[in-house]
Amino acid sequence: MRANRCVRVCARLILLVIVTATALLAPPPPLFAADAPPAGTDPPATVPAIGRAWPVGSRPRVLRGWEPPATVYGPGHRGVDLAAPAGTPVRAVAQGRVAFAGRVAGRGVVSVDLTATGDPPLRTTYEPVTATVEEGEEVEPGEVIATVDATGSHCTAPCVHWGLRRGDSYLNPLSLLPPWLLHRGPSRLLPLA
Repeated sequence: MRANRCVRVCARLILLVIVTATALLAPPPPLFAADAPPAGTDPPATVPAIGRAWPVGSRPRVLRGWEPPATVYGPGHRGVDLAAPAGTPVRAVAQGRVAFAGRVAGRGVVSVDLTATGDPPLRTTYEPVTATVEEGEEVEPGEVIATVDATGSHCTAPCVHWGLRRGDSYLNPLSLLPPWLLHRGPSRLLPLA
């Protein structure tokens, strides 16, 4: 009887060691469902947090976040909608070269290939906008590249749709922003003494 109990305890300990080792050696799950790649696609390379400015404002309200589709051609939201009234200046998030500035399906679009982000480079997109830059121009972080259009948005409130791609893979544009910019709270005055 005592030998059977010892065997059961030893078996449980071995099972516990195997389960623990497996859990520790497995890759971590994504922190957010939106960070998971769409089904049927290769996982995207990591996105460097090279952003130095929000596209609009200093900390705009996110009206709709990034929702990758379950399949390559499935429904989803391949960008982030940021609250921005018509006429709001749209800024380059990071250094790059304007790849496109014009109209697509009746909407004004600006695309910027980001500098030193690999081959193919990361590309940010902004719509609906009126471009203030031309294709081929070099832009710096925070530089005004467009203004938000009054029409052409898919949002229910005025907004700019901000997207990020590498080749044919859509990525979460918020991942370009470093934590200090993404989670920055309001400024506070501190006493001198």
